[in-house]
Amino acid sequence: MNTTASPSAAAPPRAWPAEGLTRVPYWVYQDEAIYAREQEKIFRGASWSFLCLDAELPGPNTYRTSDIGDMPVVVTRDAEGVLHAFENRCAHRGALLALKRSGEAKEIACIYHNWTYDLKGNLQGVAFRRGVAGKGGMPADAKPECNAPRKLRLELYHGVVFGTLSDQTPPMEEYLGPEVAAKFKRVMNRPVKPLGGYTQILNSNWKLYLENVKDSYHASLLHLFFAKFRINRLTHKGGVLVGGDGGSHVSFSHEGTSSGNEYEKAGLRSAAGGFTLEAPQLVASVDEWGDGGTIQILGMFPGFVLQQIKNCLAVRRVVPRGVNQTELLWTVFGYADDDEAMLQRRLLQANLIGPAGFISMEDGAATGFVQRGVAGAHDYNSFVEMGGAGVASDESRVTETSVRGFWQAWRRRMEM
Repeated sequence: MNTTASPSAAAPPRAWPAEGLTRVPYWVYQDEAIYAREQEKIFRGASWSFLCLDAELPGPNTYRTSDIGDMPVVVTRDAEGVLHAFENRCAHRGALLALKRSGEAKEIACIYHNWTYDLKGNLQGVAFRRGVAGKGGMPADAKPECNAPRKLRLELYHGVVFGTLSDQTPPMEEYLGPEVAAKFKRVMNRPVKPLGGYTQILNSNWKLYLENVKDSYHASLLHLFFAKFRINRLTHKGGVLVGGDGGSHVSFSHEGTSSGNEYEKAGLRSAAGGFTLEAPQLVASVDEWGDGGTIQILGMFPGFVLQQIKNCLAVRRVVPRGVNQTELLWTVFGYADDDEAMLQRRLLQANLIGPAGFISMEDGAATGFVQRGVAGAHDYNSFVEMGGAGVASDESRVTETSVRGFWQAWRRRMEM
């Protein structure tokens, strides 16, 4: 079955469990009709999708490609420096317009039949529209622009470019909620400089990765590196903030604020073994923000992540590639005014993240284990009661409040 075919919002095949947000039915990760409905109701609906960093369009007449769900997008900066974004689809036969990830151009021409567009997404020229030698070509009353690529509404929010196809999507400040917005601005507090990135394919549904990001409970249990070297433990001072309609969250902690040995006493896997770091400079950090915060993970519905792990800064873009597959794109960045010592520190700490990162590598495996584990359990549900049943900010990170918040936002948009 073509997973991208629009069902025109066909009715969901099953009802949500009566227990509400404390139960998530496993069919939501496996149903083709649900996936198609998500593309229409969420990604092409009243949601903000992360497109790129403003700094990734370094000057006039530049572009880069991105996505809104499974819809390909081109983001541009025109000759006057104004940002635009439009569907990466030719009005003629639907071919991709921009084939490279990024570049410089004053116009974009479709390689298939050479139809040409300006950097606002307007059709400018049709090759041989009048035919050749008086023969062929289009009728005089033809309107090839009627099938033009869809244009996005944009908001540039503290150096990050977001796009939506809907005029009903609220401003970013409201969309995030004030507490989450404040944490966003904490990291994006001045111009940034992209340093590089990673891309990886996860063999799991896109929602499993977003659940994972919002699940502060797993971080020091799954990730041995976090707990073993006391970078992140649930005994550290911290908390979870939930904002917007539940779809935005921040999990944060302060390293070294607890000296207890609860992990060792409990015999947890993440505390076992007599390991030490031969290169402790890998995790040596400085407090850039003056608040003692060593980890801050911010997630925004449906597929954006902003992270600070010590001095390692990155954004992540979560792109659905079918019911059982997700593309995860990481962009590591620093501040434009970083000195050489800070730049080297960020590059060294970038080894913590990405598909082979000392911290991040387990997430792709764990979400794949869930996708495989629930394959025959369509009529069963996950159990999401850590921290209770509500959706609210919490001083404890032994909670799944922001996971429930994700499903609250998802259900509202899916009308379930």
